[in-house]
Amino acid sequence: MGPAPAYLARLRELHRELGIPVDYATTRRLPLHEEAATEKLVEIGRNPDGRVLELLPPACAAWRRLRDEAASDGIELIAVSAFRSVARQTEIIRRKLDDGKAIAEILRYVAAPGFSEHHTGRAIDIGCPGFTDLEENFETTPAFAWLQRRAGRHGFSLSYPRGSETGIGYEPWHWLWRPELGS
Repeated sequence: MGPAPAYLARLRELHRELGIPVDYATTRRLPLHEEAATEKLVEIGRNPDGRVLELLPPACAAWRRLRDEAASDGIELIAVSAFRSVARQTEIIRRKLDDGKAIAEILRYVAAPGFSEHHTGRAIDIGCPGFTDLEENFETTPAFAWLQRRAGRHGFSLSYPRGSETGIGYEPWHWLWRPELGS
């Protein structure tokens, strides 16, 4: 069972309005993601800007285990972004377009609506003190080194490593909970 026709039609219209190429999914090799049902999401806290962050319950439990294990090793992990609706993804892209950025440049780091792992309620952007701006320099932190060694034990994997075939730029902060990976 795939996405509902109404969801697909909504995405097509949003992509047209935003100027996203019709071959985006094919050229980027990105899977389509349905939005998690908001009534199934649970709050995991607030990000540094005060925005409430949510994940699906099993992803939330895995995040808490990951964060707590890091803390026991002296590493503070900070959730910066989690579930993101199609509407929020669209808002982010529109804001960048309004700032004068070209759609090709925007799509280098922001997935088109319908293609963001954040829609699933299983993706989380992680930072640490002094590194919550979601920039590549996060890779220089002990927190990132810790995540590389330990995140997989909790079911998290780095979605966009250097040279990702998706065309999405390197995002050392973006981790997806994959239930088949963790404990």
